[in-house]
Amino acid sequence: MNKMTNPASLSRRSLLKGAGAGALVVSIGAPIGLNAVLGITKAHAEGTRPPLVPNELSSYLAVNADGTVAVYFGKMDLGHGMHTAIGQIVAEELDVPFKSVTVYMGDTDTSVNQGGASGSTGLMDGGKQMRMAAAEGRRVLVEMAAKKLSVTPDKISVVDGRCIVGNASDDAVKNVSYAELLGGQYFNTQLDWNHKEGNALYAPGKALPKDPKNYKIVGKDFPRGDVAWRVYATGDFVTDIKVPGMIHGRVIRPPVAGAVPVSVDESSIAHIPTAKVLREKDFIGVVADKEWNAIRAMRDLKIKWSEVTPPFVNTDEIYDHIRKTPIRKSAEDKKTKTGDIDAAFAGAAKTIEAEYEWPYQSHASMGGACSLVQIKDGEVHCWSGTQKSHYLREGIAKLLQTPIEKVHVKWVTGPGSYGRNDADDCGHDAALMAKLAGKPVRVQYMRDQGTGWDPKGPASIHKVRAAIDAQGKVIAYDYLSKGFSRVDVNTKGSSPSDTLAGQLTGAKLKSEDGFGYPSESYAFDNKRYTWQTIAPQLDRASPLRTSHLRDPVGPQITFASESFIDEMAHAVDADPIEFRLRHVKNPRDVAVIKKAAELYKWDTRPSPRKDQKGNKVSGRGIAYSVRNGTRVAVIAEVSVDRSSGKIHATRFAVAHDCGQIVNPRSLKTTIEGNIVQGTSRTLFEEVKFDPKNVTSVDWLTYPILDMTEKPGKVDIALIDRPEVAMSGAGEPSTRPVAAAIANAIFDATGVRIRRVPLTPERVKAALS
Repeated sequence: MNKMTNPASLSRRSLLKGAGAGALVVSIGAPIGLNAVLGITKAHAEGTRPPLVPNELSSYLAVNADGTVAVYFGKMDLGHGMHTAIGQIVAEELDVPFKSVTVYMGDTDTSVNQGGASGSTGLMDGGKQMRMAAAEGRRVLVEMAAKKLSVTPDKISVVDGRCIVGNASDDAVKNVSYAELLGGQYFNTQLDWNHKEGNALYAPGKALPKDPKNYKIVGKDFPRGDVAWRVYATGDFVTDIKVPGMIHGRVIRPPVAGAVPVSVDESSIAHIPTAKVLREKDFIGVVADKEWNAIRAMRDLKIKWSEVTPPFVNTDEIYDHIRKTPIRKSAEDKKTKTGDIDAAFAGAAKTIEAEYEWPYQSHASMGGACSLVQIKDGEVHCWSGTQKSHYLREGIAKLLQTPIEKVHVKWVTGPGSYGRNDADDCGHDAALMAKLAGKPVRVQYMRDQGTGWDPKGPASIHKVRAAIDAQGKVIAYDYLSKGFSRVDVNTKGSSPSDTLAGQLTGAKLKSEDGFGYPSESYAFDNKRYTWQTIAPQLDRASPLRTSHLRDPVGPQITFASESFIDEMAHAVDADPIEFRLRHVKNPRDVAVIKKAAELYKWDTRPSPRKDQKGNKVSGRGIAYSVRNGTRVAVIAEVSVDRSSGKIHATRFAVAHDCGQIVNPRSLKTTIEGNIVQGTSRTLFEEVKFDPKNVTSVDWLTYPILDMTEKPGKVDIALIDRPEVAMSGAGEPSTRPVAAAIANAIFDATGVRIRRVPLTPERVKAALS
């Protein structure tokens, strides 16, 4: 079975030594034969390691001595089966068995920077590059085989990693295996790199990839190789990593956000064996040889904190704060703007408008972040659950003022990651503490730190209005988002200015501005999309720093825009799907909406329903959106208990078009996960705070959906388009969930709720 490497199964540099080292080749079995070596030209392979650079084929692929294939991928798998899909793509292009491919991910010593896990680009960008690398690898190997077998390359076919001249069933056929050609050696082949790193990296060779009609592996349901070790606990998570001489660290956060330590009474932890205080400017932490002693020291250490004015408003005042706070930056979507909005509204027979509110939300990973950093012989080694190991490497190098080539970051599966969570903060904390302690330090965040101090998804308000003429036609659509920036701190962890450790030790701030627009293909004669951002409530070391949370600002924008599309449909007494199809112009968008309606067996009628009485009512609602080319339509069916306000999502019907599908099985489980998380964020999740600090610090104060609240049923229809480039599935199906649920509640009750989360208290108040 294709597998992802056990996160701790390879020692970092026992197999791959030296900064800037090239792709790892694990030689298994007998050495390569002399006849094979003689058939290798210098132009194609060599015994010395080429540099680890984006324009070298060896940076992406290696053929081991036994013919198995190693793949070096600069992204990582956060639970979507990415390693399986990448293995399928490489196996397909190389014409080797799927089970012979092993994918090594997110290790800065074995892969180039492909952007980490970011923006659902694992296959869209990363898979595209690995496909081209594998196609080029096959071309090189076929040319080598042709030279060895004294034929032209067009006379060779490849079956399971063996280059064959003639009929594969003939025992006398001339053939040579990839292992005989290259096993244990390195590709030495230049690629045409576009000189970009991260998600945009692209380095094709001379070869063209296969025509999809010839696929045998891509598009099939291959099982994932990372499930068993998780279920049976036979592999290591980042929390399990240990090195000799390691000590345990805990970071101490202030009781009032913005306060800094004035004095520290180190004698207050003298009773705790080996406990020690570590301090660098306003950063403060403790270490001890045993984890429990570090926890005790964190709790017992007496600190005098500076007096500060509490920086925050109360939770319930946040939306008024957003409305009243001056705009820091404003942007308008020039691509979708049409007509003259002001003139259209001036001449309208009727106007409707609404305002929607979305709270701060936490990543709420299943555990706080954990990182281990060892500084040895001038080199820094970090194990982290980060989404972006190459960028964390860059950030640690800057924090420690160490050459980047001396820093090695190895991604190891962590407790969860849905954007810029607390993993990169933890990596910077561990690096700083390892420097101060002079020993390897393992930092583990506590539950209250993970939920209380992770970067948050931003709170926002969304004002939408429409103009309708005398004939009932929508003639203008005006959309405005205003809120905290989605990049107050950057999403990469590549700069100390974006982490708590960096900000506490004086890194220069560089808060950025960004939000987003609705993404769909509605056509109105007059249309305008605008966003505005405001400054953070606290600029430095804030528990309410804002950054990327899964599908950054997509759910809140779509909650408002797709709820309002339903409000427009209601205003003109139209069925919600019929109204959408009247205005949607992209054929793929039309197809995905129709497919969802077909899957659900939608009956055409306006909302709300008029055939229900009593406390228990039900309804259905649709929402659709586009994210980076992926189209998703979601129909939610909900039950509403009027007496309690309790909402239960009883069914979802999802139509999904992400272009070419690599593994339908993994795609469906990815969509299911997004539906579950989207439901949780819609019904339960809200970061609460008082003027001093965040008060949502555990599962009681920041509840998430549990097994008793899971959706009753999720039906999925996949639209496969092999001829269309892959466009990602990690996030898009999260985007329409909140709007679909809100529209279903309106269909069931006739009441429109415009603030998330849709808690029982909020629903009951709206109904009464």
